[in-house]
Amino acid sequence: MFERQPFTIGIEEEYLLVDPETRKLISEAPSGLMADCERRVGKQVTPEFLQSQIEIGTRVCHSVREAREELVRLRSCISEVARSHDVALMAASTHPFANWGEQRTTEKERYRILARDLQGVVRRLVICGMHVHVGIDDEDLRIDLMNQVSYFLPHLLALSTSSPFWEGIKTGLMSYRIAVWDEMPRTGLPESFESFGEYERHIRTLINAGLIEDATKIWWDVRPSARFPTLEMRVTDVCTRMEDSLCIASVFLCCLHMLYRLRRNNQRWRTYSDMLLNENRWLAQRYGTNKGLVDFGAGRLVSYEILAEELISLLREDAEQFECVAELEHVRTILARGTSAHWQLRAYDAAMKKCDDPAAALRDVVDMLVRETGHGL
Repeated sequence: MFERQPFTIGIEEEYLLVDPETRKLISEAPSGLMADCERRVGKQVTPEFLQSQIEIGTRVCHSVREAREELVRLRSCISEVARSHDVALMAASTHPFANWGEQRTTEKERYRILARDLQGVVRRLVICGMHVHVGIDDEDLRIDLMNQVSYFLPHLLALSTSSPFWEGIKTGLMSYRIAVWDEMPRTGLPESFESFGEYERHIRTLINAGLIEDATKIWWDVRPSARFPTLEMRVTDVCTRMEDSLCIASVFLCCLHMLYRLRRNNQRWRTYSDMLLNENRWLAQRYGTNKGLVDFGAGRLVSYEILAEELISLLREDAEQFECVAELEHVRTILARGTSAHWQLRAYDAAMKKCDDPAAALRDVVDMLVRETGHGL
């Protein structure tokens, strides 16, 4: 008999702080900004590694509807406080033209240790992501579902892409954030483990060797949270529009519940080698939803439109249970009007046709991102 799991949900989003006049990232956080944010939302807002970043986290939510209310409240509050300090909030995984070498780190012991240990690779992290926590009390179940859900991570990444530019250059990637992030150690797809105990033994090996202080230094695309009884998805870019964030969080929630259903019926999702999964991860990083992903069973590339319909059909029962069918079906909307990366590239190309000035075109992209970050609030 399987004990029922809570399948609560929590969402963390990282944002960039922009000077509305120059459209550049601020290099130094305004005095009092964090204190004012904390007065509004308490510990649900935290500084990030760079002073030009800020992170919010929802409370533990028992429904997607509750998560929506939390995101609306948090994005709205932080946006209002930022404006009162003459700063604009921007939800995108890279800034279109920021220079990473000009950014200042936040004065915090954890960040000082990161800067000391990781040197140049951590100083380049002018990137933001979205993390989704799903509550799963059973530790071994957490590991089992982590082993299986890796298959769906490229699907989620493709839907979230918001980082096509880096230092003023079109990178040719829809998620350049992943390229920057992968320079860090202990990133990428997770290892597979037989049990939570085996996972803990591996973590202890690194701790005992003095390489990490705790499991928070494991930065896989999905991991058992070191702070909460959750499985934490970390592969996605941060979404510019809140409704896209909720869609992706719902898909992840439903994927885990679908795998849980299979397990209760003594079934499981077929697992594939990291070699194959990494090919789909690369396709999502490079092309987003434009090219499709590989159907490993059929051994061929399948368009994302077909994959999306298969995903919606596969997860509909779970979405009905969580009352998030509309959020699941929003996948179709993302495909129809594009991700943030598509909008950024379109805005840039449109501006270039008008003025043929790359710097002005990039400022237009920033304006669009700031505007769309407030959509739906």
